[in-house]
Amino acid sequence: MALVHEPTTTSLEILEQTLMHTALFEHVPLDDARQLLPYLERRTYAKGEYIFHEGDEDHTMYIIERGRLKLTRESFDQRIQLLSISGAGEIAGEIPVFDPHGGPRTASAVSMVNNTVALSLASHVLFSWLNEHPRVAVNMLQVLANRMRHNNERISDLVFMDVPARLAKTLIDLAKRFGEPTVQGLVVPHDLTQEELAQLVGTSRETVNKALMDFTNRGWIAREGRTIIIYQPGNLILRARH
Repeated sequence: MALVHEPTTTSLEILEQTLMHTALFEHVPLDDARQLLPYLERRTYAKGEYIFHEGDEDHTMYIIERGRLKLTRESFDQRIQLLSISGAGEIAGEIPVFDPHGGPRTASAVSMVNNTVALSLASHVLFSWLNEHPRVAVNMLQVLANRMRHNNERISDLVFMDVPARLAKTLIDLAKRFGEPTVQGLVVPHDLTQEELAQLVGTSRETVNKALMDFTNRGWIAREGRTIIIYQPGNLILRARH
């Protein structure tokens, strides 16, 4: 593999920490992972800026170092559907990288907050590296299989769970990934509009707002703009099981 550029020592340390805290690479021996560092392109995005667009033909995978991004799809009548949220240590845009037939991107990735930082890795670099470290591919398959399991679980939830249960499960998931414990409770800055939160749950804005109001009246949560404070996570977990 030919070097793309030579990062500074400081930037190499940052890239190394990000790479080793990403599920796709966390079980990779450090010396092996370091071989990828010169090929990672680091870029900072403003809130609302696109990392990639649905329909793009590039074969690049992204690793989130800081911030959050959302994956969205657009319908023929230009309605936007929120598919998922990704945060630090997670990957995005891997489908055209691992798909043997390539093809266009199936979703767009948009930065949700200012100063979101993502590292890009081209598919030809990744596969050249995997040819030299084939045992690593097993770890990556396990991570990708886990993502497929999560997607299958979400489809099942849409069929078998009512809206309050799906909302409770979504809030718990957001809390696990982005929550900050405080004296008030578990603060979850989701940065979603009401419509986007409804899309994430898989229902209408009116229905999800009714469920949020019920949770609020029960004293389980409080809402402050695009932040939710969870007072009683145990009750949310129980509601997500019914």
